[in-house]
Amino acid sequence: MAKQLLVAYGLWALGGPLGLHHLYLGRDSHALLWMLTLGGFGAGWLWDVWHLPSWVAIANGAPVARPGPVPDLSALRLAGQVLVGVYFGLVAALGLPGIPAMLAQPLAVALGVQLVASVGDQTSEAPRTVTAAFAASLVFQGRAPALLPISVAAAIAAQRHRRYRHRGVPRPRLPARIYRLALALVAFAAPLACRGLSVALALARAATELPLLPLRAGRLLAEVLGFAGCSRGCGAGVEGNERQRRAFEVLGLPSGSSIEAVHRSYRELVKLWHPDHNRHRAEEAERRFIELLEAYEELAGPRRAPG
Repeated sequence: MAKQLLVAYGLWALGGPLGLHHLYLGRDSHALLWMLTLGGFGAGWLWDVWHLPSWVAIANGAPVARPGPVPDLSALRLAGQVLVGVYFGLVAALGLPGIPAMLAQPLAVALGVQLVASVGDQTSEAPRTVTAAFAASLVFQGRAPALLPISVAAAIAAQRHRRYRHRGVPRPRLPARIYRLALALVAFAAPLACRGLSVALALARAATELPLLPLRAGRLLAEVLGFAGCSRGCGAGVEGNERQRRAFEVLGLPSGSSIEAVHRSYRELVKLWHPDHNRHRAEEAERRFIELLEAYEELAGPRRAPG
C-alpha cells in the first residue's frame, strides 16, 4: 500500500519523538533510535520535517541514487554516533552497576554507535565497531570519562566500514517488526526501571524513618545522660540488658525475676560457693563466688552482707 505524505506528517506531529513516522515508512532502525532518544533529543525530530517528502517517495519505491559502492562520509552521522554512544554508555553505567564497567560500557557504546550507523539505507560491520569499543576500553580501564574516547573510537570504526544495505531484501511484516522493536525497548529500559525501583524503595524507606529521627535522637540523648535504661534496680517483671540477662543466669533465675527472688537466690548460692566451704575446689569456688557478687550488684545494687 502506498505511503501518504499527509499521514507521515500527521504521525510526525503526533508521535514524532517516538519515531511513529519512521515506523510507518519502514525505517525501523531510525524509529528505534528516536524511541530511545526521544526524537534524537528533540533536535532530530525537528530536522525530520524537511526530509519527509523524500522518505515517503523512497518508501513508495522511488529509485535512490548511490554515488558509489561506499556511502559518503557524513560528519553529521559521525557526531550522532559519538553522542548516542556516550548516551548508551551512561545508561549502562546507571542501570547496570553490578556488571563490570569494562564489559557493560563498551558494549553499550558499540550498540549505540551501530544503531546510528544503521539508520536509513546504510549500515556498518558490527564486529568491527564492538572490537574498537572494547580496545579503547582496555586503554582507559573502564573509567567513566572514557565513554567519550570509547564512543569516538567505535564511531571511527563504524565510519571506516560503512556500506549500503543490500537491495531487494524482503521486509518483515508489521507484527514481527513491532515485536522486535518491543524487545529492544525492554532490553534498554529494564535495567533503568530496576534501578529506578530500587532508588524509589530506598527513598520510601528513608521517608518512613524520617519522622522517627527525633524520637531516636531523644532516646539516644536520654541514654547518654543516664535517664534511659535500667542497668540497676530492676523492678519485678522487667527484663534487663545483656549484662542483666547474664546476671540472672548466674543466679539461676529467669530474666525479669523479682528483687526478692534475686535476694533469696543470692543468699543460697553465696553460702554454697563460699571459698571457706569449698577448700577442695578453691579456684572454682572463688570464681563462682565473684560471679555471684557481680551478678547481685548488677541486679540489686551495692552488695550487702547476706542475712
